[in-house]
Amino acid sequence: MKQRKKICFVVTVESAINAFLLNHLRALSKQYEVTVVVNTKNDQFLTQQSIFAVLKPLSIERNIHLLADLKCLFQLIYFFKQQKFDAVHSVTPKAGLLAMLAAWLARVPLRTHTFTGQVWATKTGLKRFLLKLFDTLIGKLSTDNIVDSPSQRQFLLDEGVLKADKSAVFADGSIAGVDLNRFKPNHLAKQQIRQRLSIAPNDLVFLFLGRLNPDKGVLDLARAFNDVSDAHLLFVGPDEQNMQQQIRDLTVLKSQYLRFIGHTSAPEDYMAAADVLCLPSYREGFGSVVIEAAAVGIPAIASRIYGITDAVVENETGLLHAPRNVLEIKNCMRLMLQDNKLRLHLCNQAKSRANSHFDSKIVTQCWVDFYQDKLG
Repeated sequence: MKQRKKICFVVTVESAINAFLLNHLRALSKQYEVTVVVNTKNDQFLTQQSIFAVLKPLSIERNIHLLADLKCLFQLIYFFKQQKFDAVHSVTPKAGLLAMLAAWLARVPLRTHTFTGQVWATKTGLKRFLLKLFDTLIGKLSTDNIVDSPSQRQFLLDEGVLKADKSAVFADGSIAGVDLNRFKPNHLAKQQIRQRLSIAPNDLVFLFLGRLNPDKGVLDLARAFNDVSDAHLLFVGPDEQNMQQQIRDLTVLKSQYLRFIGHTSAPEDYMAAADVLCLPSYREGFGSVVIEAAAVGIPAIASRIYGITDAVVENETGLLHAPRNVLEIKNCMRLMLQDNKLRLHLCNQAKSRANSHFDSKIVTQCWVDFYQDKLG
């Protein structure tokens, strides 16, 4: 029997695998011997997800920690040399830097990193220089780079981080696409959540779904919402930087129409309960939440920045505004409220585009095709 080629995926945190890689790992593990290196304490993590691959728990710090990072680097070098992988594939910035350097030193022939957004895009000074340098180093150490949106790839080319002949985008973008069996209209979930939150069936609901931090533009959204009448706003996601009180202070006129949900394992239910998704972010690699919401049948109000402009077709599947522009956000929200015909048109177009362009099966097949081309 022909020996199967060996691929090692390196990811910083378990949640990134849950969000982006489950379908890809299931498909690839049918053809290749797959190993996953991730910071986890759950040694049954993969089998619980019906993924038949080898799990290698490794303490990879999300933030820069010199001693811990050096220890992790040496562990990866040893592991790669010991296992003699045919390919190493990293996702997330810290995992990318450590894995690509270790794979290069271990002489792994195929070294691939997936770029999903740049933290340094909104930084200045030395911090921007160093973080950009790390991404540039990843690009040089890797043999191939997958970028999760065309506009992000162009940004990285313009910034000199990547070269055109070493970078590509799968399908129309996104790292995982949309699971259309999960993200779809759900009238029962809509009814139950609105009843629980004391929101009337015909009230218009704006939704922010993601991590609450300044780069997501949540304070801009709060300022805009404070001047919008006859609507509700849900914040669904972990409060990473204790921003809930700041948001409440900015929405004193609308406090009774504001809800904080926290982390949820069923984002699709809150999308089903809402009418419009809001993503006033300052940086995004693609904006997966936009196409997930679109598949559920709700359009977006979002920033006109690279990444998001691939997820939203302006005035067709959503409305775009300049980043940090509170007045434009407010005007977009009011337009969604006042022009029901436009909003329903955007709903239909968004759902149609998500179904035809971003089905997760399409993206998974691109990952399989990539490795079949490279490894056979």
